[in-house]
Amino acid sequence: MRTDSSPGTLPAREHLPAAPAGTPVLDVVIPVYNEEKDLRPCVRRLYEHLDRTFPYAFRITIADNASTDTTPQVARHLAAQIPEVATVRLEQKGRGRALRAVWSASDAPVLAYMDVDLSTDLNALLPLVAPLISGHSDLAIGSRLARSSRVVRGPKREFISRAYNLILRGSLQARFSDAQCGFKAIRRDVAQVLLPLVEDTGWFFDTEMLVLAERAGLRIHEVPVDWVDDPDSTVHIVRTATDDLKGVWRVGRALATGSLPLDRLGRPFGDDPRDRDIEDVPKGLARQLVGFCVVGALSTLFYLLLYSGFRVFSGSQTANALALLVSAVANTAANRRLTFGVRGRGGAVRHQAQGLVVFGIGLALTSGSLAALNAATSEPAHSTELAVLVAANLAATVLRFLLFRAWVFPDRREDDSPAPAPYTPPCTTPPHDPASHDPASYDPASYDPAPYDPAPYDTTPHDPAPYEAAPYVPTPFRAGEAAHRTWPDATLRPQPVRPHDSDSRDLR
Repeated sequence: MRTDSSPGTLPAREHLPAAPAGTPVLDVVIPVYNEEKDLRPCVRRLYEHLDRTFPYAFRITIADNASTDTTPQVARHLAAQIPEVATVRLEQKGRGRALRAVWSASDAPVLAYMDVDLSTDLNALLPLVAPLISGHSDLAIGSRLARSSRVVRGPKREFISRAYNLILRGSLQARFSDAQCGFKAIRRDVAQVLLPLVEDTGWFFDTEMLVLAERAGLRIHEVPVDWVDDPDSTVHIVRTATDDLKGVWRVGRALATGSLPLDRLGRPFGDDPRDRDIEDVPKGLARQLVGFCVVGALSTLFYLLLYSGFRVFSGSQTANALALLVSAVANTAANRRLTFGVRGRGGAVRHQAQGLVVFGIGLALTSGSLAALNAATSEPAHSTELAVLVAANLAATVLRFLLFRAWVFPDRREDDSPAPAPYTPPCTTPPHDPASHDPASYDPASYDPAPYDPAPYDTTPHDPAPYEAAPYVPTPFRAGEAAHRTWPDATLRPQPVRPHDSDSRDLR
């Protein structure tokens, strides 16, 4: 698991601006390994579908994972025949490695991938990428396990797929329904920040990327798909399942220890009502109160059980001190992680020491209550002792929350932490003028599409021509204006990508 710093926080989601003609909005990557038989018909089928139905410019990139047959020659032949097809050669195997290399170098604002067998019905491709183009979501996945999905496959693969997703839900608390479907898309600005944190280079790449995105609070859109199993698939199920389980253990351990800088992936949503400031209420107070109450209720029950057990062989004061000590350590650890969101081991000893001070205050309060009860009556009933302790613990709980919030776990992010650097788009260009746009005048040296050096994942030179198209234009317009064709300025109208896009006889 990569723990190095990511490029920065994400900007607020926005609808992708209108792009000049020929600039790809979507880059579909097809990772292949020894697929000389299926590559040509599958790429042609995908190209014909996109050319017929996709309303934006697109690119199809074949990522050759060190194939040993004639797959590289077939890929180069397709790239020579179809302008929208590009090919990249890698000398190392691994689907994750191929996706990282191509996605890091692509200039398209929406990045996708699908398996070469095209098991997923291509009619789901536009619904997959539409939420990313509109700015609604950060990632999108096809799901074979959604209620409305229609899937044709054998019982063995069905069992393995459902069992794997149950493992993800039970161990990593994943809420997405299908991690293994080879039909996913991501916004480029999200990929630039998320990919440096993903370590796996094989089949677990998808799962790790989705788990980290979900834990970071990014929005994942799911699309029900029609899917037909490929009986000739070359995937080794046992080896893949073993590698996936190792990946689940690695990611789970990293999440548990807090070694991942997921806070750097925070996106300023802007229009999220949960982010609005409420006057006279400290930020995060409502969530912390709920978490503290839940932890406090469980801690009180735990304390009462301990007190009843210790009371069998000791006096009331000793039993109270021992029960408070054990429950206080557990309470501090639970509040540290669940209520105040502190992860990792840094400062854990100091927090426990401060928690023990708070425990001492609670001990004094409860012990004083017991002393007052014993002074009032010589032999109080056990139920009376419990009632007095419950009341004393409630008072101590309120005091404990105030001390935890103000002293043990204060929120120093707003006061002590330096302000995050403003987001700088990876490419800045002057406003687009369709009349003066000259693709030949574009200097590819002035554009750096990769946020970090992808050299370790791309060991052999490949033709960079497909990636040298002019960057898409950052001219904003509202989605409603696009839907109703009411642009205030004619220069904001998207340029036709193909002749039939502006054909009045075309009913689409």
